Amino acid sequence: MSDRDDPHVLPADLPEPVDDGAADHLEGAALPSLALPSTSGERIDLAEAARGTLIVYCYPRTGRPGVPLPPGWDAIPGARGCTPQSCAFRDHFAEFEALGASLLGLSAQSSDDQLEFAQRVDLPYPVLSDPGLALAEAIGLPTFEVAGMRLYRRLTLIARRGRVVKAFYPVFPPDRNAPDVLAWLRERAARAGPRPSR
Repeated sequence: MSDRDDPHVLPADLPEPVDDGAADHLEGAALPSLALPSTSGERIDLAEAARGTLIVYCYPRTGRPGVPLPPGWDAIPGARGCTPQSCAFRDHFAEFEALGASLLGLSAQSSDDQLEFAQRVDLPYPVLSDPGLALAEAIGLPTFEVAGMRLYRRLTLIARRGRVVKAFYPVFPPDRNAPDVLAWLRERAARAGPRPSR
């Protein structure tokens, strides 16, 4: 299997996305009360989930074994890399938990696609299905179109007490996103100092 065919490997010559300003408005935005189906079998309300610290990483789409990617997929800046990104969040899951942060993945794919992927790569956190791009419509998330599909551009939101406090956009390379988010959380925690004892 070549790097082009292995979803776990990022080809070396992928085009890097540029910051087009499409996420500049997100910091300070309130996450909507939007309940989406998840791989946990329950609908998860984003506003409820963001009462504490919540990381939501939005990605275009994961592939299925044996199913070809959309035409020209690797030529679209930022499209390739959903599996390496998700697996990196999986591998760092315990570190996010230790920082008191919850994790959610989200794409426009169907619940069946999300469940197949989550089980195949053994994700320990829920992945949400948003085929109508309701979150994009609610807070203005960037999307793109390919092969008749409208998909999310890759970005990661950190929300606290219901509001976005940090937006990572563009995200590249995708497999570095989880460590970058962890570094941001740790830096914020260090600046805040130790919590006062009761």
